[in-house]
Amino acid sequence: MLRTIKNLSTDTRYRWEITFRVITAIFGGYLLTITSGILLAYALPMGKSDAVTTAMLSSFAIYAGAAMWIFSQRSFRKALAGIWIPAIIFTALITLLKLMGVTP
Repeated sequence: MLRTIKNLSTDTRYRWEITFRVITAIFGGYLLTITSGILLAYALPMGKSDAVTTAMLSSFAIYAGAAMWIFSQRSFRKALAGIWIPAIIFTALITLLKLMGVTP
């Protein structure tokens, strides 16, 4: 598929890149938001309900920041890495915390 995209005209290639960035902003941003919100709920030093509320309210800013990050990068690969790598790391940390028996 990459070879097919490289053979397209500049205008068509630009449109595909914008389409992939929008898809990444929607789904990758959502994944990053959810994982960071859960990790914040585990990490914040306050009561359970306060930590969860604070984490979920901060998730709006995280989602907006993720979308801006994707569209501010020149390289699509860098934009992908900036979203997916932290999301994978956060998921691993959440899993580790659950295995240790920590609750939010």
